[in-house]
Amino acid sequence: METYYNWLNQLVNNNKSAFSEWTNLKWLNSYAAHEAQEKKVVLLEKAENILFKGTKPYYKQISNGCKLCGLGQWSCLFITGKCNASCFYCPASQQEDHLPTTQNLSFADPAEFAEYVDHFRFKGVSFSGGEPLLQFDRTLSYLKQVRRKCNPDTYIWMYTNGILAETQKFRKLAAAGINEVRFDIGATAFRLDKIAAAKGIIPVITIEIPAVPEELERLKKLLPEMVKAGVSNLNLHQLRLTQHNVKQLAKHNYTYIHAEQPVVLESELAALELIAYAHEHSIDIGINYCSFHFKNRFQKAGFRNKVATALANDEDVLTQNGYIRRYNGTGIGYESIRIFDVKPDGLAVQEFQLKNKTYYYSRQAVMNTVAIDSTMKDKIDRLLAAEPTDIPDDPLLFRIWQLEYIESGLREY
Repeated sequence: METYYNWLNQLVNNNKSAFSEWTNLKWLNSYAAHEAQEKKVVLLEKAENILFKGTKPYYKQISNGCKLCGLGQWSCLFITGKCNASCFYCPASQQEDHLPTTQNLSFADPAEFAEYVDHFRFKGVSFSGGEPLLQFDRTLSYLKQVRRKCNPDTYIWMYTNGILAETQKFRKLAAAGINEVRFDIGATAFRLDKIAAAKGIIPVITIEIPAVPEELERLKKLLPEMVKAGVSNLNLHQLRLTQHNVKQLAKHNYTYIHAEQPVVLESELAALELIAYAHEHSIDIGINYCSFHFKNRFQKAGFRNKVATALANDEDVLTQNGYIRRYNGTGIGYESIRIFDVKPDGLAVQEFQLKNKTYYYSRQAVMNTVAIDSTMKDKIDRLLAAEPTDIPDDPLLFRIWQLEYIESGLREY
């Protein structure tokens, strides 16, 4: 495991460097890690179910949208970058009203986006922001185009802070075919009145919020009220530290865990404790912990797989993690396919034309081909034949493992 730990140590160095000016941040130490890990193990034992290689614990049920997200069948369109709330935990700037975008692609016309969804055969679509209700007519037009041009079974949902939510808007969204609306009640002081206005109109109502440790007891008391308001599911995200929210998060006495991005220890424990509480009290609401590890691994792998499946050559071999493997017995390397809607300068690309828009894509090496001998070939063949239970320690095998497989589980503290 030395190679794995060396890699984790590099993440530590990256995080501390990125936030070096914030000297008051409390990074997880070994003593606190041991105590927190013991608590996490106990809480995970109380979770009824866990999906996606041990990264998504949940109680009772999760929405169809969450399932499609983990399966890589979801496209999230950011309708606008502007928001009318000021949540202290928001990881993005939320200041600019830009064109609707997803995965660095912009869609000025709703028909372009619907065509994109249909071409890549996404089974789920969401509208996010910023705040979509700041651009309600825009949101509605994109929703209608997806319903008009895409598979009728496409599952569609919208995220909102609820500030501008009105019954008439919900009726229009429902008439246009939306399946689910997700409210961030953290933006409205945990009020449920806006959600109640959607009851009986929107088929599935979800609350989706970060697991804020200070609000744990309030959320426990709110669970029965959520059910009365018509809420089917509660999705809890793990708080993460970014350059956009560090000024606000630094005011809280949080402990930060080193990962690909720093995340809040107490947030994960609060989410797992709320799941355990709902289970112990048999509360009739689904609760899903959307961990950072789930989002970072499965959402990225899902999009890589979607693009590669559509644009790779017939002879290409795709890995579980969405990369193209180049392997001939004497050398091994990996590529990834990137897609653009503006032709990039200085990059060899291919293009494909849909009715409403032209796209460009390129194959880019993520691991240059490495020559191997017969001994290493045997080791690689065993690694490729079946996902190992133990993480390889050889540096080359470790890198191959990273590109082949999606890492399992919530990492130990």
